[in-house]
Parts: sequence; C-alpha cells; structure tokens
Amino acid sequence: MKVGLISLGCPKNLVDSEVMLGLAQQAGHELIQDASQADVLVVNTCAFIDSAKQESINTILEMARHKKDGACQRLIVTGCLAERYREELKAEMPEIDAVLGTGEVPDIVRAIGGGSPAAFVSPLTFFTGAGAPPPAAPPRPQALPTYIYDADTPRLLATPKHYAYVKIAEGCDYKCAFCIIPTLRGHYRSRPAASIVQEARALAARGVKELLLISQDTTFYGIDRQERGALARLLRELNTIDGLEWIRLLYLYPTTIDDGTLAAMAEGDKVCKYIDLPLQHASNQVLKRMKRPGTRQRYDQLLTRIRSRVPGVALRTTFIVGFPGESEADLNELRGFVSDHAFDHVGVFTYSHEEGTSAHSFEDDVPPRIKTGRRNRLMGLQKRLVAKRNRQRVGDRVRAVVDGPSADHELVLRARLASQAPEIDASVYLTDCDPSDYRPGDFVEVEIVGARDYDLIARPITVL
Repeated sequence: MKVGLISLGCPKNLVDSEVMLGLAQQAGHELIQDASQADVLVVNTCAFIDSAKQESINTILEMARHKKDGACQRLIVTGCLAERYREELKAEMPEIDAVLGTGEVPDIVRAIGGGSPAAFVSPLTFFTGAGAPPPAAPPRPQALPTYIYDADTPRLLATPKHYAYVKIAEGCDYKCAFCIIPTLRGHYRSRPAASIVQEARALAARGVKELLLISQDTTFYGIDRQERGALARLLRELNTIDGLEWIRLLYLYPTTIDDGTLAAMAEGDKVCKYIDLPLQHASNQVLKRMKRPGTRQRYDQLLTRIRSRVPGVALRTTFIVGFPGESEADLNELRGFVSDHAFDHVGVFTYSHEEGTSAHSFEDDVPPRIKTGRRNRLMGLQKRLVAKRNRQRVGDRVRAVVDGPSADHELVLRARLASQAPEIDASVYLTDCDPSDYRPGDFVEVEIVGARDYDLIARPITVL
C-alpha cells in the first residue's frame, strides 16, 4: 500500500509518527508525501488546546476528501485527539476507518491492512457538523496508555538528517489544572538508559549530530524507577558518543532540576547550555490556582541557581495568560518577572478552557480579547528586551550549525547557535557566503554582524 502520514502537534507526537512510519515501512508499505496518491492516509493528531483540536479536525476533513476524489481507500486517525475522542470521531466521521490512541502506536500496521485493533470502538455522538467544537462534557473514562517505544523499534526520521528527537520517557504524573496530558499520555514512565544510549549510538552512526531529549518532564527521568540522578548519568554517557556534536534538553520542570543535572550540563562539552523551563506564570495566586508547585520567590531562586551553576546558559520558558481569575496586577507581576530575568526565548499562550481538566470547573472569566491583548503586551516586552541584547552581541564569534537554505533569499543560509533549538527558537542568517559550500549539519564558526528583532545575522569564518 502507498501510505501518507500527516503529523500535527509537538515533537513528542512527531516521534510517534516516525515510529508508525518505521513500522509501516518494515511491513513492506511504500511511504509517499503526495496525499492525493496515497492508498492509506494517517493523521496523527494533537488535542492539547482548542486551536490544536480544530487544526486536527480540519486536517482529518481535508484528508477525508481524498477518499472521494483521490486514490485513498483507508483513513486512519491516531494520536491525542483519537485518544480523547475515539468513539465520537468514528461515529461522526464515517470516512474514518480506524482510530488509534496514543498507546496503540504498534497497531498501525494492522490498521493499514484493514485489521481490527481494540481501538476500533462503538460510537457515541460527537461533532454536530463539520468543524464544530467538541462537547462540553468530558469523554468517557478509559484505561491510561502504557506504550513507549524502545531502541529496537523501527523508526523513520522526519526531521532533517543532522538532528533527531529522542523520547526518553512518556506520560506525566503532575496534575496541573489547565492540562489534559496525563489523561492522554498516561503515567510517567522512563525508558531504560541502555535503550536510550543504544538508540543514540545508532542515530549518530546514521549522521545525526544533534540529539534533542524530550518527554513531558525531562528532569523527572528515572525518578519513577527509583533512580535518583539518572538524568545526569545519562547525559554523561551520551556525551561520550562519537559523532554527536550537541545534546539538548527540552521540557524541564522547575521542581525536578537538581544540581547533578546542572553539573552534567556545565561539564559536558556536547551538552548544550540550554534550559527549556515552562514556568507558566509568576504570580503566586495564579500559580496556586494552576496547581503549579512553584512560587515567584522559588522561581527567582531557581533561575539564580541555574545561572550560577551553568555559566552562559540560555533560558527558554513559556507562560499562559488569561487563566481564570488572572488580574491586571497578576499580569504586571509577570511582566516584571520577564524583565528581571532576561530570558533568551519566551513563548506566550492564551488560556484554553479545556474539558477534562480541573480548571474547567472555574469560570473562564477573562474575555478572549483581553487574553490576546495580554499576550501581545508580554510578547512585545520580550521582543524589545531580546532586540536590545541581540544588538549588544554584534562582533561576537560563536559556533553555529547550518540547517539549510533560507526561505527569504537563495544566497542566505539559515543556521542556529547552541542557544537555539530547531523549529521553536529564532535563527541565525548567514550572509557573505556561497551557499553551495555548506551542507545541512555543517558546523561553522561565525561572526555576528547584525540583529533583526529575534534573529541574528552573521557571516561564516571557517568550517569546523
């Protein structure tokens, strides 16, 4: 069969997509990118917030048209939306032939072939029409997923050849008021270190130069297995693998960052001095209502400790504005927090009132236009702070990795520093060079010659 797959959502979902592609290829199916030519189409969905659910629904409807107008014979829906609304999807979208939740990734081969995994369930009522919003009532309770892939699982990378995500754990045990992830992904479960190292060695042998370690809480790694200090030990072992240049940690949690992990980051020459730390807010009353375990004071202390333990560290964080009960005073406290700590990268989301979360019992009392305005104000502040710091970097010489040609100009290359993660952070644009002299994955010494808001402009000095 000719199989096409559309992956939506976060890198954790992308890894699941890569595993499904690997399993399909191992089973003898042909993988194609042109949806109009596919015999089987797979949509791996996201359901974290309303906008993600809507994107998933729209994509399913778009792919469903290929059953009428194209070669498609089977439409399979997988991932978080399938985990959350599996029965409803099958009932209200008869074009769907199979629904697989997050714990049923291995069933993709049977689904492609027309088998009957346990996820092909009896229907309930869901959408009232194309693109209609999901129901207010939470979905029927079901068993939590337990699946996680290992080093021997077939996997076909969908990222550029020089970097890859490695999921070191799955699930989450926290009960943040705004988050549905524990229901969609199950309890936290770490992979054995030997499996991760085996996978990392195999990826390096295939030419991968940057590993991005991901999970719902990467610093909780090993704690569920009573293995304190496991992440620091893992980093030190990964740091010895030939061929790897950068090892990057994403999705750290403020209460589980220990000094051992910080020491491994500071001492490992391949471990990027980069911490992705979603803090969500800085007002104590908002954090309490969010059921986050931190306070403004503890966050101040944590960020000071991180900077002292890892000199030159780049800090990335995300915030949610418009949470129920958030006041202008709360937002001003958050703005002051951002000004105080000079984050390198900040993402701001407007609160999404999600059924199935404990915050759904609160009144969603911040109007949408106020949420958007607060987001814009916070992002405007961050843009000004970063632009000022970037201008001060002109003249610095740093190491960068080439990602490929720029979409803006054929004579400009797009690259990143160790302080910039792919897809989510700003870029470095390389000028004054012949793009044909460089390939994606080349490491280059560059001099920063200019700044453009979040992005930096540089010129290559030598290829390392």
